[in-house]
Amino acid sequence: MNTNMPSEYVEGAAHRAEVAVENLADGAHQAINGAKPVVERWTKEAEAMARRGIDGARDTSRQLRERAAQASDSTVNYIKDEPVKAMLIAAAAGAALVTLIGLFSRSSHRD
Repeated sequence: MNTNMPSEYVEGAAHRAEVAVENLADGAHQAINGAKPVVERWTKEAEAMARRGIDGARDTSRQLRERAAQASDSTVNYIKDEPVKAMLIAAAAGAALVTLIGLFSRSSHRD
């Protein structure tokens, strides 16, 4: 016959529960410690990608500014060298733009 008292059952169950909680806590700590390097690596990679993107945008912006300045200088020089041709080109471009605007405004009124 088993002479274990109910209090011994409760103590045994409490001990097993305590061990299970400790094992669970240890497992959680191990998972966190294992995940830290991965998260840190991902963070560093994301930061590096962001830095490369910012640097690329900065370089592209600088190149566009340089090209715009070159185009502006070329235009000014052309106007200085060929003022009559520049006026005729500007007038032709303006006339073409007015014609296109007129065509588009007529087609939108028909709809």
